[in-house]
Amino acid sequence: MSKLKLIECPRDAMQGIKTFIPTEAKIRYIQSLLKCGFDTIDVGSFVSPKAIPQMADSAAVLDKLDLSETNSKLLTIVANKRGAETAVTFPQVDYLGYPFSISENFQMRNTHKTIAESVVLLEGILDLANKNHKKVVAYLSMGFGNPYGDPWNVEIVGEWTERLYQMGVEIISLSDTIGSSTPEVINYLFSNLIPAYPKVECGAHLHTTKASWHEKIEAAYSSGCRRFDGAIQGFGGCPMAKDSLTGNMPMEKIISFLNANKIENNIRMGSFEAAYNKASDIFNQYH
Repeated sequence: MSKLKLIECPRDAMQGIKTFIPTEAKIRYIQSLLKCGFDTIDVGSFVSPKAIPQMADSAAVLDKLDLSETNSKLLTIVANKRGAETAVTFPQVDYLGYPFSISENFQMRNTHKTIAESVVLLEGILDLANKNHKKVVAYLSMGFGNPYGDPWNVEIVGEWTERLYQMGVEIISLSDTIGSSTPEVINYLFSNLIPAYPKVECGAHLHTTKASWHEKIEAAYSSGCRRFDGAIQGFGGCPMAKDSLTGNMPMEKIISFLNANKIENNIRMGSFEAAYNKASDIFNQYH
């Protein structure tokens, strides 16, 4: 069994908030997450400040984090070559995350590129990462289906997994961008992809309603997935204003599933509780 990895995503939780969260508040929150035992923390993004104003201070946040007492690795999202060129200059960044959509419509909405242009860009990002001793995490956006009418089936997901693997991507996280995944589709994808690509680390970036989190985690874990993205209290994704809306998979739900099933993990629960309380403070104040 491969080692379980939990990836906490404060960047995903914060990026859609209109009110600018002060840099110092972000640093304090991420600093609390660094004590919890997460494998990786998605701390920020190097994208256009016009597109995502909340992430305009990612460089300042990175520069002020104290990493002296953590084993957690850091990930930043990049959406173009300029962002990747900036990200690789930070020695504290271990991973560059690139949102690669298998939906042509969503790729245009998200990065203003066609899928063909996105492939060329990803090749450039991989080259930059290799030269600077970083790894790339490719997020297969719309990995579980999409609302735009583009062709989607598990074979298409498999074809893109194959293509990205051949390009040199070693970590592929299937992203449930709109919360459309079902346990059946999650099970089918992971139980087919993981054995077919033993050298690829397959992850789950699931979005969920409050009612469906357990069945989604259970389906992914039982199908062999050992890399899970989440965000404390489910912040981010679509706003959690109503139960019917979809947010990020709550990290506390992932942890409760693991603990209830006596699945070994590295989370220090005292530190996690402190970080959970900090999340309440920051997201109740800025939303």
